[in-house]
Amino acid sequence: MKPLKPIENFIKRQSVSLPIMAVMFPVLYLGAEIGFIASGAVAAGTYIASNSTIKQVQISSDSKNFGMTRSEFKNVRVQIKEAQEKIKQLQSNYYKVRSISSFKQLIEMTKISNKIITVVQQNPRKFYLAEPFFYSHLDSAIELTEKYTLLVGQPVKDQDMRIALQDTREMLLSLNKVMEQDLKLVLSGDIERLRMELDYAQLAVDQHNNQKLLVQAEPEHKGDVKDDRKTINSK
Repeated sequence: MKPLKPIENFIKRQSVSLPIMAVMFPVLYLGAEIGFIASGAVAAGTYIASNSTIKQVQISSDSKNFGMTRSEFKNVRVQIKEAQEKIKQLQSNYYKVRSISSFKQLIEMTKISNKIITVVQQNPRKFYLAEPFFYSHLDSAIELTEKYTLLVGQPVKDQDMRIALQDTREMLLSLNKVMEQDLKLVLSGDIERLRMELDYAQLAVDQHNNQKLLVQAEPEHKGDVKDDRKTINSK
């Protein structure tokens, strides 16, 4: 199962669609003589049609590769795109929190979110392990952060507001830990496979070392046996 590569797919589409458009324009303009604007419009339409067709073929191929239906695959792509926009919204609050600890916490939350999205991009099936992140946790992070920045920006802070700010900071800290668990969950299968590969590699190394020890010890043992037999025969 190959990882999803949207940039590679985009390059493949352009490598086919752009040459087709480049060939169509002079053929229509010089050969068919339908005029500059009409030739450009038809060539552009050819590019759009070619690009769209290849994209649909790639979606079908990728969804089949990951064992998903087209609708499931498209939904994951939509959720990834929406999550990326939400992360930008989260990043827009970096310099509004007015606290080094809150600033660091917000950066950490953004890093975790980006890592989850990267993992799901590489293997869309892992989206189902991270559904709470996409449908709830990221939205909660944005909502709480925006409320926090709104309260922080107020010129006057009474006792109730200070308590509300502290409660929000604590809730954001708890949410950050929840998102860490989301990341661990989507990585759990990869970590388990890595452990198995490490165990297998260690077993192979141990077997190789044991074979080397046996080969080194064998000649010495044989020599001892031959010398013992010569001694017995001479007697």
